[in-house]
This record gives sequence, C-alpha cells and structure tokens, in this order.
Amino acid sequence: MLISAVAYELALEAFTTAGWSGAPAIGFFAGVATFFVGDTIIDRMGGKGRKALSASARAGGVAMAIVLGIVLDGVPESAVIGMTLLGGGVSAAVLVAVFLSNLPEAFAATASLRESGRSGRWIMGLWIAVALVSGLASLAGFALLDGAPPGATAFVLAFAGGAILTMLADTMMPEAFANGGKLAGVVTSVGFAVAFVISTME
Repeated sequence: MLISAVAYELALEAFTTAGWSGAPAIGFFAGVATFFVGDTIIDRMGGKGRKALSASARAGGVAMAIVLGIVLDGVPESAVIGMTLLGGGVSAAVLVAVFLSNLPEAFAATASLRESGRSGRWIMGLWIAVALVSGLASLAGFALLDGAPPGATAFVLAFAGGAILTMLADTMMPEAFANGGKLAGVVTSVGFAVAFVISTME
C-alpha cells in the first residue's frame, strides 16, 4: 500500500507539478540518501535490531537509537499526510498505508524498550512525544507548501517518496534486506525511478 501511495500520491504528483524541471528527481534521490545515511547512523548507535519482532534480534538496540529510528520513519510519512491536505483532504490511501505499516514497528519498539528496563510511564511519554513531532511534521507539510512554487512542492513530495520507499525496502521487505543488505533500499528506489521515467515517456 505504501508503494502504491508513493507511486500515485507522491511521485506522480511531483512529476505532474514540475515535469522535467529536475526538482522531482533531485528531491527523490535526496530522500533516498537522507534515509539511508540516517538509518546507517542509527544502526551504528546500536539500533540495528530495533524493528525486529524477536527479542534476540532486538537485543542490541538502545533506547536513543530506537527513538531516532521512529522519528526518522515517521516524519516524512506525517509530512506527506499534511501535504495531501493541499488537495482538499487527507488521502485515504496514504493514511491507511502509514497506519498499517507502523503497527509492527510500534509493537517491536515498545517491547524492546520494556526489555531495556524503561517504565511504562516513560514509554507512554515517548509515544506522546513522537505523536507531537509527527503532528508538527504534518502541519509543516501543509503550511510550508501552501502557495509554494511548483518546483518546491515537487521537490518535497518526491523527497518524501524517496525516503518512504527506501524505508520500505530496508524494514518491510525482509527477503530483499536479508539478501541485499542496506543497499536493498537504494537499489529498489533506483529501480522504481527508472520504471517511472520509462512510463512517462510512453
């Protein structure tokens, strides 16, 4: 569902807005690079297993890495929800896709934090803080792009699409990740971009 949302609500909209100006391509690959670099840093901080459902895989995760990982995933998704308001209403496809994709991550992160000794009150406070940050990202996505030039709007839409697609390949496509490592997200995003360009030339 998120891949469909990226294709139809973000990439296509970005291209329709700015065409071949270069803004959609630059934004898309900037999003890919931002998530890839941020995710790599978080892994090195000890959060490599933060999204695994098994306790053994999450054993190396540390609280701060988990917090940063959740924010890294949630901000572009929330910004997209805010951006869809510019079209007159929240995109149901994006909203449902983001909700479903975040459930397993939230379960895994909460279990990991409990295992690390965090109290229920601390964890609840963390989720409230994440919700506030995500809400601010949605507000920013709506407010900053209201009346913005087509190139800026296309850049931000494509940036969110690249970041979300890379996140999908890294965290929700286990076979691709197991066989291709962290570069699976980058390669998947490149393949998506190539296919999209070909489709627009038909």
